[in-house]
Amino acid sequence: MQNDGMFKKIKSKSVVQTVVDSITKAIIAGDLKPGDKIPTEMELAESFGVGRNSIREAIKILVYYGVLEIRRAEGTFVCDGFNKIMIDPMIYGVILHQSRDYVNLMELREMMEVGVMRLAIVKYEESELEKLREKLDILREEIAKGPENVENVFIADNVFHDTVSEMGHNPIVDRINNVVREMTHKMRCLSVKNMLESGRGEELYEAHETIYRKIKEGDDTNLNRDIRRTYFPEEAEME
Repeated sequence: MQNDGMFKKIKSKSVVQTVVDSITKAIIAGDLKPGDKIPTEMELAESFGVGRNSIREAIKILVYYGVLEIRRAEGTFVCDGFNKIMIDPMIYGVILHQSRDYVNLMELREMMEVGVMRLAIVKYEESELEKLREKLDILREEIAKGPENVENVFIADNVFHDTVSEMGHNPIVDRINNVVREMTHKMRCLSVKNMLESGRGEELYEAHETIYRKIKEGDDTNLNRDIRRTYFPEEAEME
């Protein structure tokens, strides 16, 4: 692939980071497309005006992030498709600052899950609705086992929401939603724990039953309210 001015010589900033940023921008701009072979280390070093070691380190970072892949005897290529590891650095950053980002995370989760619900309402198949009913029944059974059964209730809660996400038949939305759920793992677990220990397990179940019924009936009214009731933000304040 010819450079054609795609990459500029580096004058400042971290050399490796600038190479990473430049290659990423080229992919976003469409100058490099999924499946494209990128220039060789030597060609990139010449284009950027930096040493080959810096190019090699930048490529290692992009391979780790799931942006590039190295094929032996062929070269380095832009990955064809989304890899969750691309978002991992953001997840780690959020985890380190969770207490300060609580409200922002709750707003993000609500926005994602409302969108996921709208997709599920429009696109679900009957067999998937039956599957969701089974997941809801499992959640009820786990809640009935008592307040000490937090871990299993949390797992059942997760499976229920994952099933709703899959019913939207949009793999990109599903993957991003899964990332958001990872980010909010701690607060969601605290919410379930506090609901069970305060004797509100039935309320927790009923909130999820409402979600099931809305999907079944094709009812997309008041989704923000109903989604919010499944995780009780006031019960999960971060310490």
